[in-house]
Amino acid sequence: MFDMLIRNANLPDGRQGIDIAIKNGKIIELARSIQAQAGTEIDAKGYLVSPPFVDSHFHMDAALSLGQPRLNQSGTLLEGIELWGELKPHLTVESIKQRALEMCRWSIARGTLFIRSHVDICDDRLLAVEALLAVKEEMKPYIDLQLVAFPQDGFFRYSRSQDNLLRALDKGVDVVGGIPHFERTMDEGTRSVRVLCEIAERRGLQVDMHCDESDDPLSRHIETLTSETRRLGLEGRVTGSHLTSMHSMDNYYVSKLLPLMRESNIHVIANPLINITLQGRHDSYPKRRGMTRVPELLNAGINVAFGHDCVMDPWYSMGTHDMLEVANMGLHVAQMTSVKGMQQAFDAVTYNGAKAMGLKGYGLEPGCNADLVILQAANPIEAIQLKANRLFVIKKGELIARSSVQEHYLKLSDGEEQQVSFSKGLF
Repeated sequence: MFDMLIRNANLPDGRQGIDIAIKNGKIIELARSIQAQAGTEIDAKGYLVSPPFVDSHFHMDAALSLGQPRLNQSGTLLEGIELWGELKPHLTVESIKQRALEMCRWSIARGTLFIRSHVDICDDRLLAVEALLAVKEEMKPYIDLQLVAFPQDGFFRYSRSQDNLLRALDKGVDVVGGIPHFERTMDEGTRSVRVLCEIAERRGLQVDMHCDESDDPLSRHIETLTSETRRLGLEGRVTGSHLTSMHSMDNYYVSKLLPLMRESNIHVIANPLINITLQGRHDSYPKRRGMTRVPELLNAGINVAFGHDCVMDPWYSMGTHDMLEVANMGLHVAQMTSVKGMQQAFDAVTYNGAKAMGLKGYGLEPGCNADLVILQAANPIEAIQLKANRLFVIKKGELIARSSVQEHYLKLSDGEEQQVSFSKGLF
């Protein structure tokens, strides 16, 4: 007797007609026609069953703050930072928490159950840290929220960053963050990478740095991050987020950089929606796309994930925390329109993000946590094409969200109705 049985599921790896047996919050068995009963049975009807979506780069403390105190007129990263600085003195724990909880509800409905959120520590009150630690605990039954101590105003550029960052880590923040390209000089940026990696090494923590979020091809802090990872033995625990300067670097330098990154087992997180919006703002024509070199990184054997980054905040005025929208934009910007490329885009918002976050028990194998999403699509590519409806969202074997199958009808000239199906299952 199982707690839950999901029958007739398609899996992301191409297996079809699979039953998934769940007990005590774990996947126990995957096979065709499991002869057993369960307290809850769901007929997937040949739709895709996937592990939940993973947003490995987000800013929950700023989410849904659009228009406070004003809108970003230039659309630039720097005006967004300026706007956030204007809002910070007016923040309260309750206001941050209220917005974050609403954001979590959006995330659950869209099957995004794992989020790494950077939290600004350049506020001596650490209000955002306090608020998001409370949200992390409150949402634990539904969402795994991993927090990054992020010195938004610069680790050295803001005089109290080091003290605030250490206090945030002492309070329970999970990951060490940084923003070396925003320091006053290249040298200070390099030094910030070194010091922050040393803090992570001493505390046994992961590192995730906003690194080279710039159109400047000479912004090369990823090289330092790679070197420090090797020096301190942090392989597999370090992530370079954004890396948009790689878009503008010359090919020879990148050909040197990619093997070094692979050697250090660096993770990379691109943020397609935001990278294509904020970058290239100083270009006339041709305009750079700005997103890092995703296909080249993947071909070099480097783990690349996609993040949503922002939802309705000083940097981005849109978004609903739909990771299929992120995957869709990512494959467009990176021209990953081959069958392999589209599958990689789906992996970038699922398995690759889980790997970057160091998640345990993530996946679709016996022994994995029973965290699942049933999508109204036949396979991962179709899910991206259609931005598929999330039919069921399951956390640790418990159904936490559901929606109806979307049906579409045409009214014909003779008055009859004909159903239109967008599900083709071509790939």
